[in-house]
Amino acid sequence: MRELEKLERLPPYVFTEVNRIKDLARSQGKDIIDFGMGNPDIPTPKHIVDKLVETSLDPKMHRYSASRGISGLRKANAQYYERRFNVKLDYDKEVIATIGSKEGLANMAQVLASEGDTILVPNPAYPIHAFGFIINGANLIHYNVNAGIDLMTEISSKVENSKKDIKAMILNFPSNPTAEICSLDFYKEIVPYAKKHDIILLSDLAYAEIYFDENEIPSSILEVDGAKDIAVEFTSLSKSFSMPGWRMGFAVGNEYLISALTRIKSYLDYGAFTPIQVASAAALNSEKSIIDDIRNVYKERRDVLVESFSRSGWDIPCPKATMFAWSPLPEKFKHLSSLEFSKILLEEADIAVSPGIGFGDNGEGFVRLSMVENEQRIRQAARNLKRLFDE
Repeated sequence: MRELEKLERLPPYVFTEVNRIKDLARSQGKDIIDFGMGNPDIPTPKHIVDKLVETSLDPKMHRYSASRGISGLRKANAQYYERRFNVKLDYDKEVIATIGSKEGLANMAQVLASEGDTILVPNPAYPIHAFGFIINGANLIHYNVNAGIDLMTEISSKVENSKKDIKAMILNFPSNPTAEICSLDFYKEIVPYAKKHDIILLSDLAYAEIYFDENEIPSSILEVDGAKDIAVEFTSLSKSFSMPGWRMGFAVGNEYLISALTRIKSYLDYGAFTPIQVASAAALNSEKSIIDDIRNVYKERRDVLVESFSRSGWDIPCPKATMFAWSPLPEKFKHLSSLEFSKILLEEADIAVSPGIGFGDNGEGFVRLSMVENEQRIRQAARNLKRLFDE
């Protein structure tokens, strides 16, 4: 059989080796404390589940749905944007429901990328930010989003040193995996800069509601005047309402790009199951306390993680947002690669983390810890670490 050219552009998945060791350890009866995959464990709020159950009992809801999302869901998302960001959206022209933000980003890459186009992407980054475009034949330029980087200086140097025009740029703040945040002032700089260079902006705002400092609440790029001229933003219910398996997200912003995404999706899917969309509208219309309660769980876990790991000998930088901690390797293990260190944690301390190299070259020397274990399990991990470090 002939080789599949697209697969040749996709390297072996770095996390495969860690997952193999993790599965082997579990098959041997080991209790692995898993900070690897960012898979929320907090139950979806009851009123959202109840709405799903209620709607599912109606046989009319079992038919094909709307690819771009039912009108009630799109209206609810527009209302959320107005409440949360003071951004007005036309739910009929500027909002589309996606099957999770990952699907939205992947299909927007299909909309935008032609063979040989150049895209500016963060590094380290959530893999779809890069590979959605790689799959569609684009070339990438990477900009560093680790702590201490001046974003405008970093981005402008990449743009101005590029030998080809940059078609689009991915922004992801709060960032997965680095947990870095940006200010509205940054968006106020990047929007006119992108307009000047004719660059489309794609903002991944999946962690808009998982923040821990009331003085640094994440903003939407659409809060900037004129941003709709060049920007589309992606959000998700996965973390905000602890609905990861429901696969519900949104793309909002530039009318032309939203219509293009709508057309692409109309060939690919019939949208999410209608009861999921109805329940998702109920989620968006929830009291603010629902999101606050979920956020507080992550904040408490973050505090326990940072404090207990520090006492064990590993100083974890305290994240200001997201459900992740992004940490350099401990001092005595800095001579190892992030993958080697991740294997040692698994084999010697029964702890699973994500090696930083899996998020790009600039992730080497780091690991990502997902806050998806409860406080008791986090403290157990800290005790396991102390035994490892003492050896």
